[in-house]
Amino acid sequence: MKRYLSNSLYIDWHHPAILAKSAALADGCRDDAAVAQRCFEFVRDAIQHSWDYRRNPVTCKASEVLRHGTGYCYAKSHLLAALLRANAIPAGLCYQRLSVGSEGPPYCLHGLNAVYLQQHGWYRIDARGNKPGVTAEFMPPTERLAFPIISAAERDFTEIWAEPLPVVIRALTENATVEQVFEHLPDMAIVSG
Repeated sequence: MKRYLSNSLYIDWHHPAILAKSAALADGCRDDAAVAQRCFEFVRDAIQHSWDYRRNPVTCKASEVLRHGTGYCYAKSHLLAALLRANAIPAGLCYQRLSVGSEGPPYCLHGLNAVYLQQHGWYRIDARGNKPGVTAEFMPPTERLAFPIISAAERDFTEIWAEPLPVVIRALTENATVEQVFEHLPDMAIVSG
């Protein structure tokens, strides 16, 4: 579990702003699930999704997402992982491969989280941000993710990563605007066994 609690370049939970926000969110909570729900709802509802709001700058580090109040799904997942880890709750990163449009190519990765809850074990949560047609909730043990898998070319990756995928970091650090990120959304090929 140690790696799911670690501080790092992009999940920089040792940052003073992350520590302050995580403590404020945990205040008065009775257990890890209550803390996780507060952190999830804060990131889902208070941090704007960069593409939905066409909001710059492009953020990547958890502390940047918190400071600017905006991020793509990947960046929002970095912030949520940081807030959870700052509260000593193991958290990792998960990905789905989804159609960019309603169906068919092109495809891109979608970033979300897994949190380890004492009562339920690993539980996936998606703080992408709700909007008409997209609803994610915190209802353990039932997953209520933002997007269902609807075609054979889409994929729910079962891995829980401790750190962001390099392809995600490149998309968020090599593109200067949210429009450029959208033109270069990260993807990961599916290798069939």
